[in-house]
Amino acid sequence: MNKTVAPFAQPLYVMLKPAGAACNLRCKYCYYLEKRNLYREEKNFFMTEELLERFIRQYLGAQTMPQALFTWHGGEPLLQPLAFYRKALQLQKKYAGGRKIDNSIQTNGTLLNDEWCRFLADNHFLVGISVDGSQPMHDKYRRMHGGKPTFHQVMKGIALLKKHRVEFNVMGVVNNHNVDFPLEFYRFFKQIQANFIQFSPIVETLHGQPAPWNVPAGKWGNFLIAIFDEWVRKDVGTYFVQYFDATLANWTGVPPGVCTLAKTCGHAGVMEFNGDVYACDHFVFPEHKLGNIYSRTLVEMMYSEKQLRFGANKYNALPSQCLQCEYLFACHGECPKNRIAKTESGEAGLNYLCEGYHTFFRHAAPYMDFMKKELIAQRSPANVMRNF
Repeated sequence: MNKTVAPFAQPLYVMLKPAGAACNLRCKYCYYLEKRNLYREEKNFFMTEELLERFIRQYLGAQTMPQALFTWHGGEPLLQPLAFYRKALQLQKKYAGGRKIDNSIQTNGTLLNDEWCRFLADNHFLVGISVDGSQPMHDKYRRMHGGKPTFHQVMKGIALLKKHRVEFNVMGVVNNHNVDFPLEFYRFFKQIQANFIQFSPIVETLHGQPAPWNVPAGKWGNFLIAIFDEWVRKDVGTYFVQYFDATLANWTGVPPGVCTLAKTCGHAGVMEFNGDVYACDHFVFPEHKLGNIYSRTLVEMMYSEKQLRFGANKYNALPSQCLQCEYLFACHGECPKNRIAKTESGEAGLNYLCEGYHTFFRHAAPYMDFMKKELIAQRSPANVMRNF
């Protein structure tokens, strides 16, 4: 029997949902809008200042490192007024205890204005902005409640971030449509000067079957390869693509910096607007609820046996096909939420995107081997651009 091992090799981390699942968009593929159904009896989805203070006091009191990261997520966190975040900063200073505090916020960008951007710049927020590529790709699924497209509003928001010199990265959701245009996707991000890029492949179920907007597994591999080939020849050290950086980290035996490609998970919980704490942002389901901050402390919940088991099962529950895979070290079965397929022998728990990842890792291997050697020799991995 596999022994449960605590996955907490880093400080306690809990993402905040200050407006719960409330959002001004109705993106067709969104996995979080349905979370409103968990709180049908609630009058609104907005975190109170009393709960905010309780969280900040506990969260900072539980930190064992000289710095702490607050991540504000949604839904759409900018639905909370600026006054809420000003109060949050006051409370962070009150309970900091000498720690350095960083803040990041993920937004769809449509509510950004000069006042918001001045605040974000003055307080050194890192902003993650969701954009699914150029206008035809983005507007395919990212629309308002009445169907109005959002691309131009998002681009206006990005322009304001640049105007106020706000540090930002982009997150592009990869779906069944834009997966066919990898270079257009990537070059669009370079065109808007987004140097830090995350891709998030859509894998959801609808009525027990893979959703029609899911990324086909084979195409996911081709998507990564097309972008990787341009990046590894032109852009290493200039543009930072999360998947490629994380893959190189695993290749060299250091933590990948992204939970999906790590061996274990469970160290990144999420707190809803009413104080309910769940195992992970992608597992906000009743069976993965750890408790409520009004009745249990963050430490009790995040270091509970239930949460430790959740984190360790990322590896312990892998099917035998994964355990025998030559690229297990690079993938670790990816995110458990995507393990909705079966192996050739019929064993459950295979990642839906397995085929694509395997194809990508096989293609990237010689480049990763070279960059690993450069790092070991204390040279820049960007030297790969001159050798392939």
